[in-house]
Order: sequence, then structure tokens, then C-alpha cells
Amino acid sequence: MDSTTEVVFKRLEETQNEFWNVARETGNFLNMLVKICNAQNAYEIGTSNGYSGIWLAKALKETGGHLTTIEFYEKRKVLAEENFKTCGVMDIITTKEGSAIGILERLPEDEVIDFVFIDANKSQYIEYFNLLDKHLKKGAVICADNVTSHAEKVKPFLDAINGNPKYQMEVLDLPAGLAVARKNSD
Repeated sequence: MDSTTEVVFKRLEETQNEFWNVARETGNFLNMLVKICNAQNAYEIGTSNGYSGIWLAKALKETGGHLTTIEFYEKRKVLAEENFKTCGVMDIITTKEGSAIGILERLPEDEVIDFVFIDANKSQYIEYFNLLDKHLKKGAVICADNVTSHAEKVKPFLDAINGNPKYQMEVLDLPAGLAVARKNSD
């Protein structure tokens, strides 16, 4: 990462607990995974202060992709946009404010997504998945944070993916637990 981004990362890591940011290891893994997948149209559910979005967007800059990130709280969205600008990634990010469920319900029918990172209301992970599934192309990757730290709340989401023959999933032993699933068929 460039020095400006590193400065922002270090500042945001100091407030990690306040803003519920992913661990640096998780951010680095997501960055690498976006590049491995050559993601083009990525979505992030739960922007917070932009920490994970910066990791995703830095990778999308390399793949030529775009990030749409959704945040419920205006103050967090504004803070994230400031951080995106400072890190030089705002040009490939669309920020949306409001209920993720409401925004996902209004996605155009022809919206095709190839990478998703979920880190928002844990009890709604299953609803996000149900709304996103029809938009995920074959080969798309969906990642979800906090699957071990909030195991009971995300259980319906994990059960839905594990029970769906179109998906292959593994939970990685990253801080808070990260589920990574691939859509193998339509």
C-alpha cells in the first residue's frame, strides 16, 4: 500500500472497536481475493468508516473494477467518503446510504455482481444473501465477516449457503471468522 493509505489505515485501526472494522489480516485477505477473482462489480454491505472499502477498492483499481458500498448511517458514510478520497479510490466507488435490504431490493434486474463483502447487521445476513443470490454470476464470491464471533446470529445465513447445492463455502480462521463462498452454478 502507498504511504498515504498506510497512514489512514493506522488511524482507522486505532478506532477499530468503535467502528467495528475488520482486522488488518481480513482486509489484506479480501484485497488479495478481489485480485485473484479479477472482480469487476463488487458490493460491500456495511461501509462504516471505509476501512474494508479501501482494501477492496485498492484491489479493484488493479482489476479495473468498481465498488458499490452501502451504509445505513449518514455520519459513517460521510466519514468513509473522506477516507476514500484521501486514499485515492473515490473515483471507483459508489456510496449508498440507507437500509441495505431496501437498496438491494431495488437493484436493477440485470445487475450482475461478481464479489460481495457483508459486514453489517448480522441477523440480516440471510436476507442480504437471498436478495443478492439472483444477481451473483457463476463464479461470484461472497464473503461475510463475524461468522464465528456472532455465530448464532449468522447461523441462518451459513445454513442457507451450506444447504444450497449452487454454492461451496469455507469458514476461515481470521479474526471474528470469515465465511468465503463461491457460486459454482446458476
